[in-house]
Amino acid sequence: MSAWIDIIVESVIKSIVVILFLLAGFGYITLWERQILGRLQTRYGPIRVGPLGLFQPLADGLKLLLKEQISPRNVKLGIYLSAPALSLFVALMAFAIIPVGPPIYLFGKWRDLALANVNIGLLYLLAILSLGVYGIVLGAWSSANRYSLLGGLRSGAQMISYELALGLALLAVVLLAGTLSPMGIVEAQHRPGMTWFVFLQPIGFFLLVVGGFAETNRAPFDLVEAEQELIGGYFTEYGGMRWGLFMMAEYMNMMTVSALVATLFLGGWVGIGTGIIWNVTTAPWRQLIGVAWFLLKMGLFIFFYIWVRATLPRIRYDQLMEFGWKILLPLAVVNLLLTALFVSLS
Repeated sequence: MSAWIDIIVESVIKSIVVILFLLAGFGYITLWERQILGRLQTRYGPIRVGPLGLFQPLADGLKLLLKEQISPRNVKLGIYLSAPALSLFVALMAFAIIPVGPPIYLFGKWRDLALANVNIGLLYLLAILSLGVYGIVLGAWSSANRYSLLGGLRSGAQMISYELALGLALLAVVLLAGTLSPMGIVEAQHRPGMTWFVFLQPIGFFLLVVGGFAETNRAPFDLVEAEQELIGGYFTEYGGMRWGLFMMAEYMNMMTVSALVATLFLGGWVGIGTGIIWNVTTAPWRQLIGVAWFLLKMGLFIFFYIWVRATLPRIRYDQLMEFGWKILLPLAVVNLLLTALFVSLS
């Protein structure tokens, strides 16, 4: 019984830590993005609220909470209200299998720095990410707004176009690592004779990056929002904290994709040239250094997200579909075949 209690308590504590981390990350990534965009566009970002603008996320959250909630006529009220919560729930669930560091020895037991260390982690992740589109489509359809509906339909078509290439890119990584476990994939990159998978799988890395931008509806693939065309797209009829939940889901998905890139292609929590040396004799501070390396890689990719938004224009919808079906999918198939040939001959 005590073992079960320990597992339950550990899971609850990990869940609380992950949720707080994602919520804090959402708030301060929005601040970071606005300040970086300001510098890249020769203007100031938020600097007024608190020292260096650090209290701006708190002010934004308070504004959303106090803003009047208006439900338009003719909406399917139950689905309209539950769609933002569904998007947020999926975003929180997706981060559960990401290992942010090596196992750490606490309270007489080695504990994984992941909410759930499962052998089929990537399969779980693909299943959860595929559910993210439901919140967008249901919110768009239930809003009784044609612009919202167009945004939701775009999201469904975009997901189908990029999910196939994304899945094949992840499958190539699985062939190299020999496991579906994210923690096992990190360790596989530091076996003798191996290196970070970004060097062995540059095509797979490119596919994951492009697919990640499309999955999170970020520029230049933010066609489900497309303010110039759809006046906001799927969340046109949402305001206040209901709109805020959609934004939370988007930024949490950014964090998940950035963490996934760091885990699958950039060596996870292991720093440059340090090797995989975590074992029972490792001092606890070494594990904390591993967490710092992971957060650094994750932060650099989030910066790349912001940089791309400030640099590239939105592409047309026909260009997006053509790029997904005629370029990314054949490229993913060729990459998978070459990876299978490499693994079979090595």
